[in-house]
Amino acid sequence: MKKILSVLAALTLTASLLAGCSGKAASTPAETAGQAESATAAESTMESAAETETVSQQETTVAETEGSQPAEASAEETAVRVMALKGPTAMGMVQLMDTAEAGSVGGNAYEFTIAASADEVTPRLVQGDADIAAVPANLASVLYNNTEGKIQVLAVNTLGVLYIVESGDTVQTAADLKGKTIYASGKGSTPEYALNYILSSNGIDPEEDVTIEWKSEHSECVAALSSGEGGIAMLPQPFVTTAQAKNDSIRIALDLTKEWDALQAGAETPSALITGVVVVRTDFAAENPEAVSAFLDSYKESVDFVNGSTEDAAALIEKYDIVPAAVAVKALPYCNITFIEGTEMKEKLSGYLNVLFGQNPKAVGGKLPADDFYYSR
Repeated sequence: MKKILSVLAALTLTASLLAGCSGKAASTPAETAGQAESATAAESTMESAAETETVSQQETTVAETEGSQPAEASAEETAVRVMALKGPTAMGMVQLMDTAEAGSVGGNAYEFTIAASADEVTPRLVQGDADIAAVPANLASVLYNNTEGKIQVLAVNTLGVLYIVESGDTVQTAADLKGKTIYASGKGSTPEYALNYILSSNGIDPEEDVTIEWKSEHSECVAALSSGEGGIAMLPQPFVTTAQAKNDSIRIALDLTKEWDALQAGAETPSALITGVVVVRTDFAAENPEAVSAFLDSYKESVDFVNGSTEDAAALIEKYDIVPAAVAVKALPYCNITFIEGTEMKEKLSGYLNVLFGQNPKAVGGKLPADDFYYSR
């Protein structure tokens, strides 16, 4: 127990360090609290969490939403607890979630939980209360390093979903961001590192040449963007579509995936901008290889369904309270939901993590993960 608490305390402290605002960023209450760097306080917090094992009220267990109890696995079935974030990572799972309501799928009895943020997923995964989870790509590496290999990555599930949007017409290229104020959320994870890489690669110092106002949630960026003319924000889908629904003058100025690809075009081994991955507890994968393989097959089918049947997928996305169907229909073509495993997954993800490591080693947990980080079936 002490070892687990120590690991969780380290993760909490790491998150606090990554979440600290720059001198130009506007501090939110959540960010201000995250700046506390006391290891003692972190251990106390995690000990309390371990004792109470209280699930955040922001989480929604699919079985509970439907008014039934989570599926109980029979002797021939494997119980699999899956967590996803309220956004593209969960959107890609909706067909599997829907099928699982009727019973086991491929021999697996699933329990799905949709969380509002990665902070809700991390302790559940590390404590063994979740088996598989969709998390930001860099967080997967941080978890692997801080748990000494207790987490492996199964597949890339979301490529770049980040966009620079504005209620105006001043940004045509990345260079046009110099001197601007940008509202953004996701400090300490993929959004921050992707933005910093693109800015610095275009000759813009993220600390000196732009003002980045970090918000605790994407919805706050939408509100700030809509509050006045000339606002600029970095938003992921489907929040871009949500913002445009509130203000039809908001336009997509830059697709950060395209900006990233342009910068990587001359590289010997080009990396890809990767937003999310699916991870598994290493022990669970070792004990249940057939269940993991069945999950990957079912998840790929779900992703193919979501990408190929927009209207039907949007209805399921609304059913599971991720975003309204009208928003999902417009957002899905821009969400870059995908399924990449095996050798291709390792090549793309390792290249991406290498770029982040070059910016800030803490972004990936202090060092690049070893080969056993990349699960292969």
